[in-house]
Amino acid sequence: MYRRHALLAATALAIVPVLASAQVYPSKIIKLQVPFAAGGTTDIIARTMADPLGKALGQAVIVENKGGGGGAVGAAETARATADGYSLGMATVSTTAANPAINPKLPYHPVTDFTPIINIASTPNVIAVHPSFPAKDYKSLLAEIKKNPGKYSYASSGTGGIAHLQTELWKGLTGAFITHIPYRGSGPALNDVVAGQVPIIFDNLPSALPFIKAGKLVPIVIAAPQQLPQLPGVPTFKDVGLEPVNRMAYYGIVGPKGLPKEVVDKVNAAVRKALEDPAVRKRIEDTGSLVEAHTPEQFAAQIKAEFEVYKQVVVKQKLALD
Repeated sequence: MYRRHALLAATALAIVPVLASAQVYPSKIIKLQVPFAAGGTTDIIARTMADPLGKALGQAVIVENKGGGGGAVGAAETARATADGYSLGMATVSTTAANPAINPKLPYHPVTDFTPIINIASTPNVIAVHPSFPAKDYKSLLAEIKKNPGKYSYASSGTGGIAHLQTELWKGLTGAFITHIPYRGSGPALNDVVAGQVPIIFDNLPSALPFIKAGKLVPIVIAAPQQLPQLPGVPTFKDVGLEPVNRMAYYGIVGPKGLPKEVVDKVNAAVRKALEDPAVRKRIEDTGSLVEAHTPEQFAAQIKAEFEVYKQVVVKQKLALD
């Protein structure tokens, strides 16, 4: 009898630390991985959220960048992480839809290998050119490229990323031909276009907008539900008759598969609390982004839907990796 009681007591004591650990999440620093180089939209959104999210959770949230493969390198690391809530990742339409759609050999599946937590914001995408480019509006740009097939190139955040896939979709629909120059993120791509080394870029608006405002890039056309006050007079892809290209990008937080519901709910609630701060919302909205703050279930459905859309695009346009 004594041994039985001792065994039960020992078992109970063993369970207590586990329960206590689950109840006090988070009890240490949280890593939020950005699967692109610093300076791009994903990095901007992550760093805007890190401090207020950390305050809401009661632990520091540290942003780490790991670019490469159109976001696949960093996304794969998030998928492989321990499912304890201390290693989270920024998820984009590039890492969870476009890249997996064009590259089935990626070491993760966007629908089954992540735990969606929350979509923070959605952002328009923009085609912009260096000021030296001979065209400054959409009609002239298309005419110039068609007149000189193969003469021009465009920069993107990486092979298989949303900028790559959307530009290739645009090329397929218009018959235009420009050469793809992939980078390890929007930041390095923007630097080379601003420097005049590459004439055209397809990028997320938040990272491109400061250069547009400074006159270092000229906006040509945007992927957005409607024309934006930040870019008066710049048409949407729908306006120029290319509605299939008119899709915004999303930026959310995911964890590896199997993340406990308690952790998911706590991080989701903390992001929502952080977004209640008007200053945080303003920093995001000033970039041209739309704050979303979805439930985990809504974000999961969005990821699945976008993945299906881009799988169809890849098949229809006969796209393949170089």
